[in-house]
Amino acid sequence: MKISSNFDSGNIVVINAENPKQIELQIRNDNQSDFYQWFHFKLDSTPFVEHKINIGDLANSAYPEGWEGYRAVASYDRQEWFRVDSVFDGDNLSISFTPEHNHTYFAYFAPYGYERHLDLLASAQVNDHCQLHHLGETLDGRDMSVLEIGQPETDKPVIWITARQHPGESMAEWLVEGLLIRLFDADDGVARSLLDKAVFYVVPNMNPDGSVRGHLRTNAVGTNLNREWQSPSMDKSPEVFLVMQKMQETGVDLFLDIHGDESLPYNFVAGSEGNPGYNERIERLENAFKSALLTVTPEFQDEFGYDKDAPGKANMTVATNAVGQLYDCLAYTLEMPFKDNALLPDDDYGWSPQRCKQLGEDLLVAVNAVLKDLR
Repeated sequence: MKISSNFDSGNIVVINAENPKQIELQIRNDNQSDFYQWFHFKLDSTPFVEHKINIGDLANSAYPEGWEGYRAVASYDRQEWFRVDSVFDGDNLSISFTPEHNHTYFAYFAPYGYERHLDLLASAQVNDHCQLHHLGETLDGRDMSVLEIGQPETDKPVIWITARQHPGESMAEWLVEGLLIRLFDADDGVARSLLDKAVFYVVPNMNPDGSVRGHLRTNAVGTNLNREWQSPSMDKSPEVFLVMQKMQETGVDLFLDIHGDESLPYNFVAGSEGNPGYNERIERLENAFKSALLTVTPEFQDEFGYDKDAPGKANMTVATNAVGQLYDCLAYTLEMPFKDNALLPDDDYGWSPQRCKQLGEDLLVAVNAVLKDLR
């Protein structure tokens, strides 16, 4: 029996793997950080033998409450990720599993690998409506890339979409993949209308270094990028610095920042109502956006989510608040669950890449609903 994680986004520490019924593991911290919650490892063992995998020291993880009601995902082919029996006792996640093949992969959520990320960028750039732009490099020397979709014109609204500032939130890039599939569909009326009237700037992965390193929340040097939007630097947060530099060039009329939430089993949005510049126009746009998304998909809801900031009390280091304030625009953080959508549960797969992608497609309907009122 062997347990390994020496691959893209791999993360696990083996404490004991002598007995298949007493496997003891822990999760490695993000580099130069106290954050840990993401895991991704491979079990090489005997098929049709029951395995008991215990991941420990989770009371000190980034979001201990996120393990309550959570079930890990597993895959034999790294394409289909299904849920497995998992129990949390307050400090340990115990996974009971009988593999059907020699090799089984386990993860916190279905991984979105760096090679798939590169494939997404490459396939996007061959579309007639799209250009792939290089913004600069990360601290590990990886490309920071943005997709420009549509023809920029002075009278067109500018829509920015960023995903995966927190690298362990792989569902964010799955959503972007679905959004791009629909946006590039020449037979889709919503997509054709949007590309005729607006221009998109899409960053599918804001944190490629953290993604490859198997981090939950930070980049190569332990920086939480979603607390860098007030004063980013090339030394500490080049990912944010480079994107904000491009935003200054293009302007922003609508900003969507895509995330995943460890604890809440719902899809929801968080706005910028705590911003000093928040006003009735932004509030109307927020309500129109949510109303359209509620109409188009039962996967979205507006009852459960984060507490709203009091007026003038927003954390201005957060992307949604910073961009919304700077450009006086509609800005939303979209959150998806690591667990399942409790309002529409799926016992076999939970919240999954397929559902992320569909939500990405549906998101374009909400964008279209507010488009004419963005300026």
